[in-house]
Amino acid sequence: MLRARLLENKLSSLYKAGKIVGGVYLGKGQEAVSASLGAALIQGRDIFAALIRDQAGRTAFGEPLIDCTRTYLGSVLGPMRGRDGNIHRGRPLQGMPAMISHLGAEVSVVAGMLMARRLKGEMLGVVGATCVGDGATSTGSFHEGINMAAVENLPMVVVVGNNQFAYSTPTDRQFACTDLLDRAKGYGIGGHSVDGTDLLACAKVIHRAVTLAREGAGPQMVVARLLRLSGHGEHDDGSYVPPLMRAGHLGRDCLETGIVQMIEGGHATVDEIERWKSEFADEVQVAVAQAQQEPVPDPWDEEWFACKSATGRL
Repeated sequence: MLRARLLENKLSSLYKAGKIVGGVYLGKGQEAVSASLGAALIQGRDIFAALIRDQAGRTAFGEPLIDCTRTYLGSVLGPMRGRDGNIHRGRPLQGMPAMISHLGAEVSVVAGMLMARRLKGEMLGVVGATCVGDGATSTGSFHEGINMAAVENLPMVVVVGNNQFAYSTPTDRQFACTDLLDRAKGYGIGGHSVDGTDLLACAKVIHRAVTLAREGAGPQMVVARLLRLSGHGEHDDGSYVPPLMRAGHLGRDCLETGIVQMIEGGHATVDEIERWKSEFADEVQVAVAQAQQEPVPDPWDEEWFACKSATGRL
């Protein structure tokens, strides 16, 4: 969570300085949920379709910081070779598909990857997971994907970050059900609810959901109640969020809450956490500096005709 927060703070600064082309979307306030999911998965075995606010989960799953900085800064040495949008990065062969902007579609992508594993006889002990926001649960692709996962009894975990707004649309204008968890019952899958601002609760509930999926209990949906602590993206000031909501329980910072929990639980000391902050800040600075020195794509050097057929036509 600390690594992700420090990295994203730097990305925000680079965006405001005009060093990043495209959008920057931060996970501030959602790190506890994302990191808990990434830490519960097994790199090299599981599938994790991370989304725009999942830097903490990517880091926990094992993605190196340099993959992030290279993609945001357009380096040809990054996983997307500087050819794709800066948030659409991934390494499918390592179990991390590149993100799709139509966020609900990631559910279908993970379901398809799990089906492929099943057909190849490689399903044993595998879990596929993705995170979506409350807005994505209102899309057709979300419904189709999760219905398929339920019918096929796939070992999938879908974590819904109910951050109270789909961009600027509040939840009472998105769905009429009392709780998004009610939708899990409709699909016939496992459902779990958690306070997304509570690190220890997130770790416990999400780990339980992943374990159930891994042990054959079928798809699991986790609904985490929280609030975005930034705008939809760095281009958005989030002025539509009521001040009372920001000041309430949902508006508390999961990172600060997690630090208190770690110290009070005897898991870390104040000095250790301060040392981590310093070390991680140095890691971020090194990753940014390295990516800034690397070449960006040159259209004159690209092999545009690599897909030319024998007839000479593309």
